[in-house]
Amino acid sequence: MYKYRLYRHDKKDASLRHKIFVASTIWNHFIALQRRYFRLTGGYISLERMNKHALKLRRGRQFALWQDVYSQTCQEVCSRVDDAYQRFFTRLAKGRPKFKKAKKYTSFSFFKTGYKLVNYNQNERKANGTYKRARASLKIEGVIYRFVQHRPMVGEIKTLTVKRDRVGRLWLVFCVAETLIPKGSCTGQSGGFDFGLKVFLTDHTGHGYTSPQFFAQGLKTTRHLSRQLSRKVEGSKRYKRARRALARHSIRMADKRLDHHFKLAHELCQTYDVMYFEDLNLQGMKALWGRKVSDLGFGKFMAALGWVALKCDKKVIKIDRFTPTSQVCSNCGQRHTLTLRDRVLHCDCGLVIDRDHNAAKNILRVGASTPYRSDDKPKTRLRSRVEGRRPRL
Repeated sequence: MYKYRLYRHDKKDASLRHKIFVASTIWNHFIALQRRYFRLTGGYISLERMNKHALKLRRGRQFALWQDVYSQTCQEVCSRVDDAYQRFFTRLAKGRPKFKKAKKYTSFSFFKTGYKLVNYNQNERKANGTYKRARASLKIEGVIYRFVQHRPMVGEIKTLTVKRDRVGRLWLVFCVAETLIPKGSCTGQSGGFDFGLKVFLTDHTGHGYTSPQFFAQGLKTTRHLSRQLSRKVEGSKRYKRARRALARHSIRMADKRLDHHFKLAHELCQTYDVMYFEDLNLQGMKALWGRKVSDLGFGKFMAALGWVALKCDKKVIKIDRFTPTSQVCSNCGQRHTLTLRDRVLHCDCGLVIDRDHNAAKNILRVGASTPYRSDDKPKTRLRSRVEGRRPRL
């Protein structure tokens, strides 16, 4: 994925926002159509039939608004509806797909046609290793849009998505097919890591990696902006201005956290070839310790680490979450009973060690003794239908 921000242009931006609105009407129409079809016949409209029906409605006078978007964009919205229902049928989603307001529907996509890159050049590499920022242009249905090309795009473009964030800015998201070339050298080192609330990560050597906790740093500003928003009349200009200010602050904190996660992921991949972590129940941890778990963002960090490890040809392995890593002595193997307030393990063998350091050493030992299979496939797959009774649409 390559994400670039569009230069602001009020007239052209209004055209893209109108296309997002049209895409939202297509989504709501087919959600209503699926519910009505199930209520009358008890069946489900397939993706192929939805695509044909969408192209047929575009030619009519009643749905002439749909002609403002590309024909394949209509079919892409139908595929989103179908994917949402397939997740519902396989019970991967909590409920059936719902209607969406136009302001909450945020994107539409193109396939290989409907757009064209104009005046696109690869960024020039400077002597210090950085890239010189270049301007590129994109033609969408005859209109040229400029965007900030902050890094080169390598690979064959498959899809283009125009996305609007909560602040109202427009972004271009290119999905490309790229052949990954491993980057990085082999170090031959393996490491075990334990996640904690006081220290973000602790490795098997006892070194701790802290987290700045960006939400806690900006909590005072968040409360101030939330109070300002609650005092405005909903729907007014000042209400929209206050909502954008709060959304801009939230996006800023999320960007800082993501940047920290990627920097830490690159640091670990430069040091270790194989990294062992514990598979944690993050939802249960959020129920116990609240927003601090979300502020640390361990799940987002593991996603970033997995992507960086894939590019650097490194391995990230998770061990079973029920393995007693914190209560077993890493020296003699004796098991102890510890509460969450007990931060130091005192063993009869004479070992006195920090709780997280001991857990990291046990994670490394358990992970290294467990055979690793690189051909593991995801356990959850989307199916066209499930066994037994189909859920109600």
